[in-house]
Amino acid sequence: MSDLETMPGHLIRRLQQISVARFTSRMAEAGIDLTAVQYAALLTLRDHPGLDQQTLAGMIAYDRVTIGGVIDRLVQKGFVNRETSPSDRRARVLMLSDKGGNALEVATPWVDKAQDDLISQLTSEERDNFLMLLQKTTKAGNEMSRAPLRHGAKVKLSQ
Repeated sequence: MSDLETMPGHLIRRLQQISVARFTSRMAEAGIDLTAVQYAALLTLRDHPGLDQQTLAGMIAYDRVTIGGVIDRLVQKGFVNRETSPSDRRARVLMLSDKGGNALEVATPWVDKAQDDLISQLTSEERDNFLMLLQKTTKAGNEMSRAPLRHGAKVKLSQ
C-alpha cells in the first residue's frame, strides 16, 4: 500500500485545499466577496473583453457546464455585464463592469499575498523550480482534464 505522504495526487489535493483556504482568508481580510474562479474570470475578462461564456470557461480551464453559475454570481454582484454581441445579435458577450474592474484592482494585491503564502517556505530557487514543475506537469496533463485550458479567442473543440 502506498504512503499518502508520497502520493502526488494526494499532495496536490492537499495543496489545493490550502490554496483555497488562503485565498478565502485573504479575500475576507480585504472585505471582498470573491472566489478564486471568479477572480480568474474577472482577470480574463479584463484582458479579453467581449468573450462568450464557453470561451471564457476554456481560457480559465473551468467546466463549461458550471461556468454559468459563476457568471450569474458575477452579474448579480455587478462585476460583469452580459451584452448582445455586435457581430451576432443572438450571441451574448461578457464585459467587465467598472465595479468589477475596481474589485479586481482591490483584490489583486491580496491575491498576490495568498500566492506568496503558498510558497513562503521555499527559497527563491525552490520557488522557480516548483513553479516550473507545476507548469510542466499541468501542461502535460491538460488534455486529461474535464476542463482543459484553451488559449486564444476561440475554443478548439478538437485538435
